Amino acid sequence: MTMDSRSGNSPQASAESNKELDLARERRWYAVFTVPRSEKSAVRHLDLRHIESFLPTYETVQVWKNRQRKRIIHPLFPSYLFVHIDRHERAGVLQSPGVLQIVGTSREPLPLQDSQIEFLRSNCSENKLEPFRELLVGERVRIKSGTLQGVHGVLVRRNKSLRFVLTLELINQHASVEVDATDLEPVAS
Repeated sequence: MTMDSRSGNSPQASAESNKELDLARERRWYAVFTVPRSEKSAVRHLDLRHIESFLPTYETVQVWKNRQRKRIIHPLFPSYLFVHIDRHERAGVLQSPGVLQIVGTSREPLPLQDSQIEFLRSNCSENKLEPFRELLVGERVRIKSGTLQGVHGVLVRRNKSLRFVLTLELINQHASVEVDATDLEPVAS
């Protein structure tokens, strides 16, 4: 058996070690559970630690008793935000004020699909997203074209428009966005 002269390990062990390092450096999106009503504060603390985070929001208009209108920005998923981290940055996330845990199993955090975060990011920037807390009834569909191609969800009706409901099953939360029926295709059960 030949030995790698730099590390004293076999080439196979060296390759496995490099693969583990690459996995540890791989940045993935994770859901983070926060103290209630502390999502914005947690994002500020994560930014101070140079940890990439994303808090999807939506805007409502509140009418006060004196008939004054005020725009209010709310988190789309109360008590949740998202971080884009590698394995080594987990401790920094968990040590941030307002953060309770990274969503996952008792053994490890579970990453989200990049396509789900892209869906949220693109539609939040256009102010198209809103919370959806009703019982999901309808056909499972997939977006068949565009940057969100392949994202799965449920088709529902609201008023006269079609709404695509994305479900983040890991945190059991939903968001809906208006879509054109021509951009959707049914998903086989």
